[in-house]
Amino acid sequence: MKRFLAGALSLLALTGLARAESNEVRIAMPYGVGYLPVYVAADKGFIQERAKAAGLGEVKVDIRHMASGPASSDLLLSGDADMAMGGFGPAFVLWDKTRGAQKIKVITPLSGNAIWLLSSDPKIKTIRDFGPNDRIAVSAVKVTGQAIALQMASAKEWGWDQRFKLDANMVSMSNPDGMAMVLGGVSEVRTQAAIPPFMIEMMESGKVHMVLNSDDVMDPKASLSVLYGTAKFHDGSPKLYAATAAALEDAFRFINDHPHEAAQIYVAREPQKRELAWIEKMIGDHNLLRYGSTPRGFQKYAEFMFAAGTLKSKPESWKDLCWDNMWGKDGS
Repeated sequence: MKRFLAGALSLLALTGLARAESNEVRIAMPYGVGYLPVYVAADKGFIQERAKAAGLGEVKVDIRHMASGPASSDLLLSGDADMAMGGFGPAFVLWDKTRGAQKIKVITPLSGNAIWLLSSDPKIKTIRDFGPNDRIAVSAVKVTGQAIALQMASAKEWGWDQRFKLDANMVSMSNPDGMAMVLGGVSEVRTQAAIPPFMIEMMESGKVHMVLNSDDVMDPKASLSVLYGTAKFHDGSPKLYAATAAALEDAFRFINDHPHEAAQIYVAREPQKRELAWIEKMIGDHNLLRYGSTPRGFQKYAEFMFAAGTLKSKPESWKDLCWDNMWGKDGS
């Protein structure tokens, strides 16, 4: 009997350990003001507060910066992150490639904004002016929102069979590096598909001009930046997952109610050469940058990526791309 009880207690202890929630949230992310909600959720302590309210005790939030969404995805796949941020493209590619215990889905959209194709080359007036040696900086070739915007523009301009026409012109680099290259004027990279705040700084420099606004080929109201995570985190730490998702909702409300403090949080994480008011104005301009947790345009973009051959699987619904905390949203 003693041996039986000892064995049972050992089994219960092992089971408890197996089911123990994580005490850390590890997040991989690129640079950009579109990812502000995660900074706010971490730095205002929303994740920690929600976790404590769920009975989880002290929780550590670790944020690691990567060059792009696909680089963040690599950290997620290696098991060195629980969540990653990037454009919808890298998130959908991971949804397509992962199954079973490694399954990856969207936790929440973060923001929506236009992508501006900006050039310092006076001969580049439209996308028709790109020659074989003209380079376009994107955060990653083929799968990012920037690359997909250019594929959509190419399909519109030259026809569906030419949707990848500009892929050969693209070079992968982080948004800050792309801006530095274009504005520096000493590199072969003279054009960038840019996102906020980089596109605003570039335009205000007077050194570039607009070649294309993605709103002309994409849905202006769609979600662009998203947070996505693994089944290991979703299923293995359900209370911490729910606390993190709820904390992001807190962050959206905080940004809308306190844009000045939200701008301070962003600048502390990503120091700017420009004044704080410049970032605050950007955050408050809902025509330029829209923060929100309702998925917009997921189905349309996934269908384009499937038709283009970038995705091998076609989602039946936008909900297939998201974890269950999103399913009650009025998404598309």
